Amino acid sequence: MLSWLNGLIDLPWWGYIVVTLVLTHITIASVTIFLHRHQAHRALDLGPIPSHFFRFWLWLTTGMVTKEWAAIHRKHHAYCEKEDDPHSPVVKGIKKVFFEGSELYRAEAKNQETLDKFGHGTPDDWMERNVYTKHSVWGVVTMAVIDLLLFGPNGIWMWAVQMAWIPVTAAGIINGIGHYWGYRNFECEDASRNIVPWGIIIGGEELHNNHHTFGTSAKLSNKWFEFDIGWMYIRILEIFGQAKVRRVAPAVRAVSPKAQADLETLQAIIANRYTIAAAYARQFKATVATELDRLRERAPQMELNMQGAMKRWLKQDRKDTPEQERAHLDALLAESRVLETVYRMRQELTALWERSSVSKEQLLSQLQDWCTRAEASGIEALREFSLRLRGVALA
Repeated sequence: MLSWLNGLIDLPWWGYIVVTLVLTHITIASVTIFLHRHQAHRALDLGPIPSHFFRFWLWLTTGMVTKEWAAIHRKHHAYCEKEDDPHSPVVKGIKKVFFEGSELYRAEAKNQETLDKFGHGTPDDWMERNVYTKHSVWGVVTMAVIDLLLFGPNGIWMWAVQMAWIPVTAAGIINGIGHYWGYRNFECEDASRNIVPWGIIIGGEELHNNHHTFGTSAKLSNKWFEFDIGWMYIRILEIFGQAKVRRVAPAVRAVSPKAQADLETLQAIIANRYTIAAAYARQFKATVATELDRLRERAPQMELNMQGAMKRWLKQDRKDTPEQERAHLDALLAESRVLETVYRMRQELTALWERSSVSKEQLLSQLQDWCTRAEASGIEALREFSLRLRGVALA
């Protein structure tokens, strides 16, 4: 009798920790693959076996309703960093989102307008209506019973960790820290950041800036040194015919520079605007450093520890540069014809990917004129970038 009360499975102390980490990792995989990439963004299709498994597992370990999660996440993207964003640390503060992220989620889940507007296309079968949604609390209670039967008293803390895992990692770390601290590959129009380049513990969601830049991509890694374990799982499911990727981030391929940019070149630039902007900033790293050194000698009174800032400004469209930084930027540009030219030419590229009534033919004419002026500017890095630009095409 005593043996039974201690659970059906007897493990060393570290064994219970390993089992708990495996169970929580399955939950994270279910969130990132099923709820996030499949349901909220339709970046991939899932076969019935993984789809039903993920839904059942999430019922057991989180009690979250698919329609509610997808609707809240879609609303987050629609109003990112604005007043209607359900969980923006920019609006609500990092402490509020980090420590009370799950409360913000539950409050928004009660907003029927959010569910009606953003919850379309989620499962609506008998199991969803009569079990997963109607009796969401049954799942976590069932999980508690299973943990107690299998692991005895250790099942209590194991279950508690399982219940806390998503509120801490998803609601707190991703929704909070993922919009507050980390590095940015792309200057997209929100505060999203990559927390670390190895998306493992939170299933790839650590690469949050990449995700917000290419929201409908099934793959969250972008740089060669980044790893998205969720993407690895998706590729394994593809091998077994249980997943089909619908969208990944657009990519460019390098071809021999064309004598003149054409519509294919224009299309590749527009589709990869954030990548092009990041490449532009990298292209002028040495030029900016040399010019800042020259300005230090000529105007030592100026605040010129701006190399990192200049790189960020070259990635951004001017409208995305904070108001308080623009005075520093304008003062710097006024002191340097080279930096002013490089920055102005970067901002002219914005016109190529802004939504407007300008025809493709007019945009192409602007691109061709841009390349002509860049190559005649006398700035070698600008000439080289123009040649690279004439040699891009969609992968």
